[in-house]
Amino acid sequence: MEIDLKEWLNGEGEVFLKDIGIKKADVVLDFGCGDGPYTIPAAKVVGKEGKVYAIDKDVESINKLMEIAKTKGLKNIISLHTKSEESKINLESKSVDAVLLYDVLHYMETWERKRIYEEIYMILKEDGLLSVYPKHHKSDGPLGNLSNMELEDVIEEINSRYFYLQRKFYKKLLHNGNYSTGYILNFRKK
Repeated sequence: MEIDLKEWLNGEGEVFLKDIGIKKADVVLDFGCGDGPYTIPAAKVVGKEGKVYAIDKDVESINKLMEIAKTKGLKNIISLHTKSEESKINLESKSVDAVLLYDVLHYMETWERKRIYEEIYMILKEDGLLSVYPKHHKSDGPLGNLSNMELEDVIEEINSRYFYLQRKFYKKLLHNGNYSTGYILNFRKK
């Protein structure tokens, strides 16, 4: 676990994020960021010209993330604490280039997911990217609110909320501190 996480934070995560479409100077929102396994590499990719908003309901995870960022000299991460998935995303309309929804959808009820998609639609720029890692759907370690949904059901749910699927990847990525493989779904605004 430690070796995978260390490799990920020291380069593998950056390669992954560049491959899915994160670029220098982007403004990124990592929704449900935890302690930053995607936030830290995203901050490195976007560089000083960009910024990464890290949002989570777990204050301890946010604090840990900000400590890691400090030790790595990353000053382009802005932490946003939310009380729950139901909380509003307090960012300006059309201000974000990319949103990462990685391994969080299974925590939300259908109505919560639909509300989040609508909020993401509002904050994304016209050519903005919504990148989703829908872990725990029916065919991938079923758990929580995605356990009865196939991957195609997740795609259809997001497509029905003002987005269209641009690209589907099957990639090596980090899940709970270990390398895993899974589908990454990249959507664009309709």
